[in-house]
Amino acid sequence: MRSITVGTRGSTLALAQTRWVVGRLKEEWPDTDFRIQTISTKGDKSGESLASLAQKGDKGFWVKEIEDALLSSRIDIAVHSLKDLPTAQPEGLEVASIPQRVDARDVLIGKEGMKRLAELPAGARIGTSSIRRKAFLRSFRPDLDVRDLRGNIDTRLAALGSGDYDAVVLAAAGLIRLELRPRIDEFLESDIMLPAPGQGALALETRSDDDLSVEVAYAIHDRVTDDRVTAEREFLAGLGAGCMAPVGAHASVKGGLLTLEGWVGALDGSQVIRATTTGDVAECADLGAELAQDMLAQGAAELIEGARAQ
Repeated sequence: MRSITVGTRGSTLALAQTRWVVGRLKEEWPDTDFRIQTISTKGDKSGESLASLAQKGDKGFWVKEIEDALLSSRIDIAVHSLKDLPTAQPEGLEVASIPQRVDARDVLIGKEGMKRLAELPAGARIGTSSIRRKAFLRSFRPDLDVRDLRGNIDTRLAALGSGDYDAVVLAAAGLIRLELRPRIDEFLESDIMLPAPGQGALALETRSDDDLSVEVAYAIHDRVTDDRVTAEREFLAGLGAGCMAPVGAHASVKGGLLTLEGWVGALDGSQVIRATTTGDVAECADLGAELAQDMLAQGAAELIEGARAQ
């Protein structure tokens, strides 16, 4: 029997995602033995904030050790949250498959009486670790007290009982994958908050010369999801921004047309640049790159650099 080793981070969410992937792969390759190997990354081990790591130029703090395991053949397929994967990949590796995306939106979870973002009282304390979410929240509701909150999903949900937070903002996808959808109080639509590029999607990464692993991974590839996230990630790359920048993007496909929304904001919410483009889905990469150039012409680079400086 063929054996494929699948690498992932060891968090509860990462393992849930990887078990889902392995289940799907097993359906397509029933005569293959799949083994899961957990790998600790710099983002898992570092006591520094993610913003601090990003400021130092550490772009792959959730993935580098996993990619090293791929390159050394200790694993055959890596499962990543796509939004954590840098837009430029190491030589010798490729994204072989992007499975069907789950809900890309962000969500609000709050205490009793704190269930909708627009209805939160002035001064309400909202927790998030995301620079993007902080910028969005401060733009939409500058009267709120947006506070840093790190940790896994369980840690962030538990913070609601600590007395330090009235609500938290998380990705819908993680809660859905952990079967915690009933905890969601409000889905934040795109007119309020655009998700991170690639949010809600997974990436299956392989060695470029490992034909078997590429073929195995591609069995669960979803073309529509690929088109959407390609546009979003080309937008991010075109801005010269990383996954920690105050940048949001969301692409949708209907009737052969792809619509891409992009957003860049100042960390304090005082300035925002927002734009939308639509074109043939086959031009998804070009649409993302062109929207980035449009927003750079409007001053997006200054907002991104300003957030890095802070």
